[in-house]
Amino acid sequence: MDLLVKLSFYCFTAATIALAASAGCYVAFAVGSVRLRRTVLATSAGTTYSSSTAEFGPGAIGIGRYGTLLAWFGLVCQGLSIAFRSVVAGRLPLSNMFEYSLTFIFALVLIYVSFERFYGVRQLGAIVLPITVGMAGYIWSLPSWMREVDDLIPALQYNLMLTAHVASAVLAYACFAVAFAAAVLYLIASKRRVSWLPSTAMLDDIGYRAVTVGFPLMAMVLILGSVWAYRAWGTYWQWDPKETSALFMWLVYGVYLHTRGLRGWRGTRSAWILIFGFGATVFTYYGNYFFGGLHAYGGI
Repeated sequence: MDLLVKLSFYCFTAATIALAASAGCYVAFAVGSVRLRRTVLATSAGTTYSSSTAEFGPGAIGIGRYGTLLAWFGLVCQGLSIAFRSVVAGRLPLSNMFEYSLTFIFALVLIYVSFERFYGVRQLGAIVLPITVGMAGYIWSLPSWMREVDDLIPALQYNLMLTAHVASAVLAYACFAVAFAAAVLYLIASKRRVSWLPSTAMLDDIGYRAVTVGFPLMAMVLILGSVWAYRAWGTYWQWDPKETSALFMWLVYGVYLHTRGLRGWRGTRSAWILIFGFGATVFTYYGNYFFGGLHAYGGI
């Protein structure tokens, strides 16, 4: 069993390296290439002088493909890391911030490559993959004892609910991260008129589709969490900081869907709501560090 735990960590290490390289490729692809053009001009006096101008162009398609290939390789390695740890624990690794973040990275890359394949847009990776690298860096910063597979505390010993509740949250957060990436690119594309970025209409649609997947998943998180809370603590809702922030986050995305569907909001206003919503998502993810509460066990 110790061998499988070590293999899980080695696979995570390989995934970190692959995803970091993928992030670099995606950023280079999205930023594009810079070409210097030198112009020589002659004056009426017979003298000449030269000037140089920088021209920006689309990134090389090859580097974008390398980014995709490395993202898939990182996804496979991360999946193996989770699989090895699941065999040892007899459950999905979701019990503390180390395991939770491992699974979140897998979900985030999985959701991203799904959107990339469906829309054929690689520029999103310039936002999403650096987020995964940041999450990997956070995992590396956690204490080494969290890497061990320990028995669950009594409140978490409900394997079905643990899997359904926490996995739904991980997938919802991943969808919101993709929506955030689409919103950031939308603002850049609408302000800078960068010709090689996806169209603003496509980016707006990507953000909307990501939220339509993440919003019901987040609703499931709240419902299952209430049921589980009643079983573990004897009450459906205690206004725990993590519960409250999760509800607030869900309402933010509810406002986004409401304003888009009933008021016809599109474009810049919707993009800023998505960015604010992702800020609420990050706060929900890490808020227990600052406010404690019933979700503070195991770093969750």
